[in-house]
Amino acid sequence: MRILLSAFLLGTAAFSHATAQAQSMYNQTITGTRLDLSARGEVRVIPDVALINAGVVTQSADAASAMSQNAAKMQRVMVALNKAGVAAKDIQTQSVSLSPQYRYAENQPPVITGYQAANQLNVRFRDIARSGAILDVLVKEGVNQLSGPTLTLDKPEAAMDAARISALKTLRARAELYAKAAGLSVKRMVVMSEMGDESPQPKFMQARMMAAEEPSSQIAPGEQAIGVTLNVVFELQ
Repeated sequence: MRILLSAFLLGTAAFSHATAQAQSMYNQTITGTRLDLSARGEVRVIPDVALINAGVVTQSADAASAMSQNAAKMQRVMVALNKAGVAAKDIQTQSVSLSPQYRYAENQPPVITGYQAANQLNVRFRDIARSGAILDVLVKEGVNQLSGPTLTLDKPEAAMDAARISALKTLRARAELYAKAAGLSVKRMVVMSEMGDESPQPKFMQARMMAAEEPSSQIAPGEQAIGVTLNVVFELQ
């Protein structure tokens, strides 16, 4: 045990020494004035994909019937999605579950009264304008649980790059401002790091009245912000 502890302490000391050396070398690379800046670059985009969770929940007196009824309804849902043009790659089973239902009475053990089966799908709609109408069809075919949508971009790379350029332009202008105010000039960027957005902000379904028709679900894509935060160390001289 003493040998292992000594080896651990030696390793920790060596790591600390190496870290200190690296930090010292980093500090020595800047001979002028160090300026640390941070800025967020952001662009606003219209989402082109809606992510929705749709589920079928059924109940029956016995487990087999609950699962069978659930499977039949889910099959109709899958057919409806296919007819609506939703690709197989955009439909993913999230979970399948079966659980007993109990009746509780005071001073008595729980009694199973039936079973509940559930099947949850994650569905990606690439035509947001039609997604509300498709959801209405799915409900008619047996879907009785809905959540979402989360609206996002299918290919956010171009928007992210535009946000990066925006952040960098802001940082360059800010560095020039500080340098001029201090009677200095910007020599170079020493270090740059990036933090991206964690996730898009979800939007939620809204209902819209259609003339001479029943109310129909409507998903309004609106706009959302795509952005990154850049941290840059400048050297001024």
